[in-house]
Amino acid sequence: MHDWVEFGGAAVAFLALHAVPSLSGLKAALRRILGRRGYGAVFGLGSLALFYWLLMAAGRAPFVEIWAPQPWMRWLVNLAMPFVSVLAVSGIYAPNPFAFEGRSTGFDPARPGIVAITRQPLLVALAIWGAMHLLVNADVAHVAQFGGIVTFSLLGIGPMEARRRAVAPAVWDAQVAGTRILPFAAGRWPRGWPLWRIGAGLMLWVVLWHLHPIVIGVSPAP
Repeated sequence: MHDWVEFGGAAVAFLALHAVPSLSGLKAALRRILGRRGYGAVFGLGSLALFYWLLMAAGRAPFVEIWAPQPWMRWLVNLAMPFVSVLAVSGIYAPNPFAFEGRSTGFDPARPGIVAITRQPLLVALAIWGAMHLLVNADVAHVAQFGGIVTFSLLGIGPMEARRRAVAPAVWDAQVAGTRILPFAAGRWPRGWPLWRIGAGLMLWVVLWHLHPIVIGVSPAP
């Protein structure tokens, strides 16, 4: 029973922290106190700490299997993770006025970079990551955890984009043309996508792949 309580507490804490950006008054107050960069650092570190706690709590929860993972599922995860890592790294602080992780300045619709793939790279990466890990972690606790991450990532896109559009609707409508949320649905070549971001994303995948058995306790190898 205690393990389920810990899992529930970790989930509530993780969701509560990620509700802060949608609470404009609280977010503004924290930015005044901590500064823009301080707020970003505290939020980022807090997210990582609570995310790790959630992962560990799910592993300690009683194992109740829903389906039996198949070998092909592990191969699918390993094929998807390099793309997920590149997507996440390419989105962070890139010129992208549509996403919370992007810069609101410097976006050129003629050279959209990662925005040509998807205008929500980090949230889409989280959703794919969660969906892939849900396939191979088919017990109740992990399905709740990864399914919740997928749901949270996808449902957060609409309200977040609505808040951003409300700042300057005409500018938003002009810039959003030719972009899509679903990866590759825009059918555009990602001109202006720095090669170093692709390389950094692949490097991150390699590092995480080797750290996985050390930090998580399970080998990702198929």
